[in-house]
Order: sequence, then C-alpha cells, then structure tokens
Amino acid sequence: MSTSTRAAVMNQGNEMVFPPQFESVEAEREDRKRKLATAYRLFGKFGFDEGVAGHITVRDPELNDHFWVNPMGVSFKQIKVSDLMLVSHAGDVVEGNGLLNAAAFAIHSQIHKHHPRVTAAAHSHSVYGKAWASVGRKLDPLTQDSCAFYDDHVLFNDFTGVVLDLSEGERIAAALGDKKAAILRNHGLLTVGTTVESAAWWYITMERTCQAQLLAEAAGKPVLIDPASARATWETVGSELAGWFSYKPLHDVICAEQPDMFD
Repeated sequence: MSTSTRAAVMNQGNEMVFPPQFESVEAEREDRKRKLATAYRLFGKFGFDEGVAGHITVRDPELNDHFWVNPMGVSFKQIKVSDLMLVSHAGDVVEGNGLLNAAAFAIHSQIHKHHPRVTAAAHSHSVYGKAWASVGRKLDPLTQDSCAFYDDHVLFNDFTGVVLDLSEGERIAAALGDKKAAILRNHGLLTVGTTVESAAWWYITMERTCQAQLLAEAAGKPVLIDPASARATWETVGSELAGWFSYKPLHDVICAEQPDMFD
C-alpha cells in the first residue's frame, strides 16, 4: 500500500483503519448480509434499478462455493437482510425464498467460481453505465476519480443478448482477469471487490465516471491525465482499502435513513 493511501485511512490517533475482523463465521456472514442489504438500498436510492435487472452478490464466508443474492422481483429500494437468498455455484437455492434471477446466476456464479479473490460483485443497468457501454470503449483517465480504473478495467466486447448461459458468464469472468471492473458492451457495468463495500463503491464511482466522460466529450475534447500521474493517483484512490473506506459515509447515511432493511 502506498504512503498516500495509508495516510488516507489513518484515524485521529494515527492508527490504521482496516475492515473488521470477526470471531466467528456466523458474525462475518451476518455482517456481509447487512452490507449487501445496504448496497441494494443505495443502488435503489441512486436509481440504478431497472425493472428486475441488476444484482449484487457476496460470497458466503464458510461455504465458499455459495453466494448471497437478491430475490428477483423485489425492488432494490425494499430489500431486507431477511430477503437474501443463499445460492450454490450449482444453482441450488439452499436458504431463502423467491425467484433466482437466471442472469444473476449465469454471471455471478462464474465470477465467484473462477476468481477466489472476489468476495463481492455488482452489476446493474444504470443509465450512464449502459450509455457508455454502448460506445464500446474503456474509460479514459480524465479526472482524479476516474484514475481508480486506470489500467484496472476491461471491455467485454461481445454482446449476444440477455446473459442466460453459463458459457457467457465464463467468458465474462475470463475477460475480467485480475481487474476490478468490466464494461459489458451494449449492456452495462460490472465491478468486483474483496468486500461488499469496495465492490459497491467501485460501481457507484464508475457510474459517475461514465457520466463525467459523457459530459466532457459532449462539451469538447477532454484533456487526459498523463500515464505517470494516472498511475500515481490510482495508487491512492484505486486500492481495495480506499474502495472500502470510500463506501463508509454512504453506508452510514443509508443505515440512518433506512434502518428497516435490518428487520
């Protein structure tokens, strides 16, 4: 971790701030589910929902070949911890009730299966993300915030319709490689992280980055940040720790505004 990133996450006592550690898998599971619910509520608040499209998942801390996901047809704005479903990589719903979104399973099962580093993944049909995805290009380093994705996202340049086949999920997982995000051409955005918080934050800031680039290119010819500066900025704003910590203010606000999600 760079010196600048360390400085950004020090508290007033000059102690490092890290994601919490848990004494049991039960406690960690509950925390992951609560953070997943907050992410759905935030996506709903920001208007990232589009009918029944979109899904955020988190790997179970004990059953590594299982993940938690939303039931299809329940609004992001109304998701509760008690609504979440536990699904195996084989497609079996082992806990929870409701419909399993076939596209969510096709994409996320393969992301989690082929990338042990990924704890959480987020995908939705947000307006600016799908608008930029139609351009068929990766994002440029135009702003400090966009540098979080400098040399850290890919373009999946192969739209074939609604993702219902595991083979396309496998191809998306292969294209993602070791990056934090993918632009799915003519489809939308996909982000991943080692925590729910970072995966959700990468999605939120990537959506805004798409919006900023669309606006900048509509206004004129944007000036790109030079590679050395973009890389240095990535080291500060693009780390998993930076993503986790950047999510905290949003998490705190949505918890205060919508405590019913924990009922």
